[in-house]
Amino acid sequence: MKTHLDCYPCFLRQALDATRLAGASERTQETVLGRVLGLLEPTGPSRTPPEIGDRIHRLVRQEVGHKDPYRAAKENSTRRALALYPRLKSLLAKASDPLETAVRLSIAGNIMDFALDRRYDLGQEVERVLNQPFAIDAGVAFREALGRAGQVLFLADNAGETVFDRVLIEFLDVPVVYAVKGGPILNDATWSDARAAGVDGAAVIVSTGSDAPGTILKRCSNEFRRRYEAAELVIAKGQANYETLSDEGPKAFFALQVKCPVIAHDVGVPVGSIVLRQGGAR
Repeated sequence: MKTHLDCYPCFLRQALDATRLAGASERTQETVLGRVLGLLEPTGPSRTPPEIGDRIHRLVRQEVGHKDPYRAAKENSTRRALALYPRLKSLLAKASDPLETAVRLSIAGNIMDFALDRRYDLGQEVERVLNQPFAIDAGVAFREALGRAGQVLFLADNAGETVFDRVLIEFLDVPVVYAVKGGPILNDATWSDARAAGVDGAAVIVSTGSDAPGTILKRCSNEFRRRYEAAELVIAKGQANYETLSDEGPKAFFALQVKCPVIAHDVGVPVGSIVLRQGGAR
């Protein structure tokens, strides 16, 4: 997915948020914004939003001298989600369609996104997503692909959301490889975040080898790229994975909440929609 003009104010807000989370002074905040503006000026729309976001957050980390400004926020998100875990398991146990419910619960966790300025009640989000119709529902194709797959490659998104993914993974009757970031970026899950969520008890955790948002394949390790190419079925969580992989073929299924007008326009659904969408032709 290409970058739109409406992405640029979001880049600036993300940079400011990250700088403030790192406890930087107002003067440093001004410096960061000035450098980000300079970085954005020559940037063309041919790059995806995560590719531009990667450059911006590297700049922020360099200026503030903090390799993981979102660390405390990620730890808090995981604690909040783990407190809800027994309820999620209970909801799944009572479900008339457990697979759809498990997918919906995983999508409910996608609200835990610090790239966007959204306030939410996590328990209410679960109820909303369990009852809201899918704007795009590739459930039939997903069930068929799942029935054929000997293994699932699951691309993680945010810390805390990992707990909701764990519920889906524990339900799946197929081995799962759970891919996380190779280093801190925004509130995206790393190996330690996935382990704190208990995912290591349900899946094999691997690194993409990249600390960029989404899954920019050319930035990932050779080992991960080989794993991606060999995968029969890919579950890709969240907006950034959609932005980077939506044209990488039909083996990928994107499970997300649409929280951004630019992505809403690209997907063809309203903001606030829940989506299970199969990837497009390669």
